[in-house]
Amino acid sequence: MIIVLTGIDGSGKSTAARALASSVRAEGGRALLLSNHAGRRVMSLLSARLGVRLPAKLADAVETALRVGNVLVSHLRASRFDGLVIMDRHLHCQLALRTANGLPRGRFLPWLLARLPEPDAIFHLDIDPVEAHHRIIVRGTDSESLDDLAAFQSGYRDLPEYARFVKLDASVPAQQLIAALRSRLDGVAVTNTI
Repeated sequence: MIIVLTGIDGSGKSTAARALASSVRAEGGRALLLSNHAGRRVMSLLSARLGVRLPAKLADAVETALRVGNVLVSHLRASRFDGLVIMDRHLHCQLALRTANGLPRGRFLPWLLARLPEPDAIFHLDIDPVEAHHRIIVRGTDSESLDDLAAFQSGYRDLPEYARFVKLDASVPAQQLIAALRSRLDGVAVTNTI
């Protein structure tokens, strides 16, 4: 089974992915956690440090190249794994970022999405951008503006694929989010065995 976690920065994707993998392993199951990052955190830190913001098209080109490479490697690894595969981010994230930055959807990413194995479920961690912004400030490892987070959230919601995402309230405490994720995951597993 392959699942994907999406959501704006500060929604808790990586934390939830690690906790879910640990939970499955603790119960004797097999879980593989794969991260499909695009270097946004590093680029946002460099931009803040240098006081320079990359043009949207250039940032998208770099992020797309990194994300596509990571997603392809992740799918290759997933094809060789027997158990639950948890992908932290996917190509949908890049498509949402494009919309957030006023860039066109393009043809390549939708084409590639149509050819990759479809995940059994895409769990979208939904959170108010104000709360996500607060979390980012508290963790202090990167920098995102509230406006960028709100645009990113709108970018996700504008995706044609968004209607099929399983939405989870990411504003709840981490343990409650993991419990909701496990419950929904169990439902997906039962549906897929029928």
